[in-house]
Amino acid sequence: MNSKLKKILIADDEVDILEIVQYNLAKEGYDVHTAKDGLEAYEKAQKIQPDLIILDIMMPRKTGIEVCQQLRILPEFQKTFILFLTALSDEQTHLKGFEMGADDYIRKPISPKILVSRVNALFRNVHKHTDKKIHIKNIVIDPNRFVVIVDGIEKILAKKEFTLLYLLASNPGHVCLRNEILSKIWGSDIIVGDRTIDVHVRKIRQKLGIDCIKTVKGVGYKFEL
Repeated sequence: MNSKLKKILIADDEVDILEIVQYNLAKEGYDVHTAKDGLEAYEKAQKIQPDLIILDIMMPRKTGIEVCQQLRILPEFQKTFILFLTALSDEQTHLKGFEMGADDYIRKPISPKILVSRVNALFRNVHKHTDKKIHIKNIVIDPNRFVVIVDGIEKILAKKEFTLLYLLASNPGHVCLRNEILSKIWGSDIIVGDRTIDVHVRKIRQKLGIDCIKTVKGVGYKFEL
């Protein structure tokens, strides 16, 4: 990974957090930009087209969730990583963020080491797959472009959604346990559990327009047409 090619936008209304995050990510070699509220984050994101956006949830003018929702409907932000910074611990807030298109959460108070590790892991996982396309009946899953083609029509998934689909489709018919999915897709430092997977599976089904992921009740999921 060449982090110097990666552009990051961090938005938080707490100046000390902006400075800490900017310093540590810049030291790692990333091109870091900042915004002090949600509206500035929304406008600056469209100007600089970052690879990753880190949003505080509770910000003036626009909340982080509002910014995420409004960016995700734009085609150019379908593949952008979006992380939330949050001190909130209630599951409903986290699930709402995932529904709006967030890829992950980072807890406050921020540990610079954990933050840098999570950001590095996100970009590293983009290149984790081989360039092998998966062809199953009328579906093509292309890890080079992060697109899924269904009946000749391209479908765009958020990166976590794509990674989950690729994991399941890599071994069709095999049941992936929930703990296995959480470990491979989100890693060990996650905030929410099983319902996070449920949200992502539902969004994959909606975006593809086909029920290619089957629920094995109480166990996990499998890819099956």
